[in-house]
Amino acid sequence: MSTPAASAPVRRGRMPNLELPQKAQLPVAIAFVVLLIILPFFFAPGGSVMNNLVLAAAYAVMALGLNIIVGFAGLLDLGYVAFYAIGAYAMGYGGSLFLSELTGDKGFAVFVSGPAAELPGVHMNFLLILVLAIVLTTVAGMVIGLPTLRLRGDYIAIVTLAFGEIIGRIAINGDEIRLGNFQLTAGRQGITPVDKVQLPGLERFTSLDLRAWYWLALALAVLVLLVNFRLRDSRLGRAWIALREDEVAAASMGVPLVKTKLLAYGTGAAFGGMSGAFLASYTNTVNADQFQFSFSIFILAMVILGGLASIWGVVLGAIVLSVINNYLIPDVLNSVPQRLGLDFDLTEVTAGIFGFMLVIMMVLRPEGLLPERRRKLELEEGIGSDDAVYEARMA
Repeated sequence: MSTPAASAPVRRGRMPNLELPQKAQLPVAIAFVVLLIILPFFFAPGGSVMNNLVLAAAYAVMALGLNIIVGFAGLLDLGYVAFYAIGAYAMGYGGSLFLSELTGDKGFAVFVSGPAAELPGVHMNFLLILVLAIVLTTVAGMVIGLPTLRLRGDYIAIVTLAFGEIIGRIAINGDEIRLGNFQLTAGRQGITPVDKVQLPGLERFTSLDLRAWYWLALALAVLVLLVNFRLRDSRLGRAWIALREDEVAAASMGVPLVKTKLLAYGTGAAFGGMSGAFLASYTNTVNADQFQFSFSIFILAMVILGGLASIWGVVLGAIVLSVINNYLIPDVLNSVPQRLGLDFDLTEVTAGIFGFMLVIMMVLRPEGLLPERRRKLELEEGIGSDDAVYEARMA
């Protein structure tokens, strides 16, 4: 017996579908990367536009790392800033005057040329520091994963939040932690100056020409993108997705929960460490005030805005929020409240603006700007909802 049309469930309106067809993704990706490579030639080499491009690429690396933890494996991480801090301090230890009390006047240089090789402290080649940052953050990621093995949902968020706050407190108060002549951190005074990047066969990067910084950040982002795609389509990636969908069912099908979770935390943390080491060299300082809880939320917002588990969506979210945070709010809209007779700058309520954007996204497009196919089906097609059950019964 047919059911009258009037009694059928009414679906809510949908946002336009922004997902690319499978066959078009590779050509579009290649064209997009080529465009990004030639983009710096259209702008001044040391202007604010190039600065924003460098930061957007570095943030994309972090967001892709967090997407592995949150998007692929479904493990909420509110302390991701800790991996940024560990990677930055790896650069501070291995590329500055900070350890000069341990090395003496001659210093310790490894594959470094120019004036830095004659300075006190430790001065290692950036590629070596990058490897060191990856190793340290991978170990730290697995350490934070251990307490969460038996936890789910909000409890994971609490543990990761605590880990991020612990690292932040250590960064601030580490100047009081001494082992002989070794000082753990420089506290709020910061480690500065930090060595500029010097790659084999190339001149040392400078602050006057940001194109080299941008191309290096873009190379790191492309590398992380390729790793993300390979991991997503690998056996480990499918195990992460199974873990995200139903942990009990994944365990019953033979997915090793301990190994799978630890690999998710370790892999995502490694990308955060890579970006942290790069940003430390780019900004020329490692300061404890950089590692606040709000930065973890900033990176998490990129993942949610772009779309959980959506690789291209996360890249888009990183670009959008980076432009809003580093250009639109401080340079374009900052004086709007004063024009309206209000006595504050828009930069003072940046966190509120991002929160409002996330609320709007959750209402209008909860799957993100470029959703992952499985999540899109869950949120738009009503899989598992009363509407889906009703339609299945009426079929």
